[in-house]
Amino acid sequence: MSFPLPDTVDALKGMIGREVASLRAAVRRTAERPIAGPGGTEMASPLQSLSVLPATAETDGASRCLCSSHAPGDSGACSLLPAIPASAVLLEPVWDEAGAVLDFRIVAGNRVRSVEWLEAPHRQVGQRFLEARPGAAHSGLLAALAEVVDTGRPLDGRVVDYTEQRLGRIHRAPLLYTAARCGLQVLATWRPVQSQAELLTIDAQYLASMGWGNWDLLSGKVTWSEGLSRIFHADVRMPWSLEQLCDALLADDLTAFSEFLASVLAGEEPAWTRIRFLVLGELRTLDLLGRPVAGTDGRPWAVNLVARDLTPQIRSRRRLAETERESDRLRRQTEAERRVADALREAILPTHSEALAAVGLTVAASYRPAEPDAAVGGDWYKCRLLPDGRVLVAIGDASGHGLDAVARMAQQRHALAGLAQTGASAGEITTWLNELVCSDPAGQTATVVAGHIGEDKLLRWADAGHPAPLLLRDGAVEPMGTEQRGPLLGALPGYAYETSSAPLLPGDLLVLYTDGMVERRDEDVTVGIDRLANAVADSSTLEPQQLIDTLVADPELAGHEDDACVLAIRVD
Repeated sequence: MSFPLPDTVDALKGMIGREVASLRAAVRRTAERPIAGPGGTEMASPLQSLSVLPATAETDGASRCLCSSHAPGDSGACSLLPAIPASAVLLEPVWDEAGAVLDFRIVAGNRVRSVEWLEAPHRQVGQRFLEARPGAAHSGLLAALAEVVDTGRPLDGRVVDYTEQRLGRIHRAPLLYTAARCGLQVLATWRPVQSQAELLTIDAQYLASMGWGNWDLLSGKVTWSEGLSRIFHADVRMPWSLEQLCDALLADDLTAFSEFLASVLAGEEPAWTRIRFLVLGELRTLDLLGRPVAGTDGRPWAVNLVARDLTPQIRSRRRLAETERESDRLRRQTEAERRVADALREAILPTHSEALAAVGLTVAASYRPAEPDAAVGGDWYKCRLLPDGRVLVAIGDASGHGLDAVARMAQQRHALAGLAQTGASAGEITTWLNELVCSDPAGQTATVVAGHIGEDKLLRWADAGHPAPLLLRDGAVEPMGTEQRGPLLGALPGYAYETSSAPLLPGDLLVLYTDGMVERRDEDVTVGIDRLANAVADSSTLEPQQLIDTLVADPELAGHEDDACVLAIRVD
């Protein structure tokens, strides 16, 4: 059988309605056809007793009590209780002053014991329900039975984890309860969960995000599992019809769902599809497997659907894809920054020429960024021969990391190199550099030690908030005097930095460094300076480059959390 595929939800619902109406009409015709009995006599068809109308609270057999015509409390009304194969009681509500169900009184009961440690129901006739079943309150059973009284809706197959203390021992049993209202009373039955398979089925639906549903096309009765109710955030006692499922469809999946239902209603099996639904404003993606349940005429009288909720996996894949896209963007950005930083490093970190050796200086340097993937950061140094015969010596630290710090570092380094061409003193150069940093709208600060080594081997230098150089002489290491140290660059506009001087002797080694070599979290910086001074003293016999390599390889010094730069200058 083929169906024209609808292009709207209303058309899809109309297709379902027409198929159900056609099915019911066919069953009615079959029911009206007489059946030949023995000897050729006509017999009524057993289908004549089949109701093909949707079940209601008044007609559903699960909510009818065969003895509801009897007066409340009449024991004759419960003459059928012994025929019930499970434990069964007739309960009469006990109301409080506000009209709410406070408890129940056991009116009648049969002799079936569901669990060996529980009394048979007939022995508890006349007792309050909470007296006979004290665990009913905290297990939620009492509230569920009260809801049956209030709403008239039956309790259908509820698993109750019933726990009770008897004779000093705690007893526990999972019980499957069913209950329905009989007039003003409630008929309740229960039995033990026969095997762990029943509970495991419920747990498996939860763990696998699965559920199942059955739609009886003749009676209109719909049955959902706990798992399917959880997926659609619906009450298991109020499952959705096929038409209600159509209303929750995502518009783009209308055609796919129509093909799926058409295949199932045509008796083709199994049918599979992936459909998206909007449930309480949330998009849920389900894998649906459908199977028709054929009746005596071969047509599908019911539809079984199994659903698996893929929403968590879809979300995880989406988050993973977004993470991968973001990682790819950051990777491309990092690669671009690295290329820029590599170019900057080649431009700003000098290669020491023979010109320095010609004036009697041996120079070595090392730069290590805090981030291993970064090529350069905010630390910098400068050591070059000026036209006037002096050697410019400088080391600095522009605050921050990344390309912004690199840009400020390049600006300050090149500015210092340009200012040094004026022949000005170290203090004057540092003062002008401070004005440049103060004028930066970013408001960042920096530190620097800048000076000159003249032909007389006199070091004239100025300090703007930077650690003082170390002087290695005759195997002993001391920080140079910091009496003339000024504030950070960018901190005080108009500040005039002073120039200090110190003579350098043959064999002296001057070590300039940035704070990344000495600063550690939760440690005073003087401890780090002493540690670096001791390391320099221990390597006093090494050549400048060997000394630098030793310092960088020292785990006590190399584990820096900031960019670190070291410049060593020996007077030959």
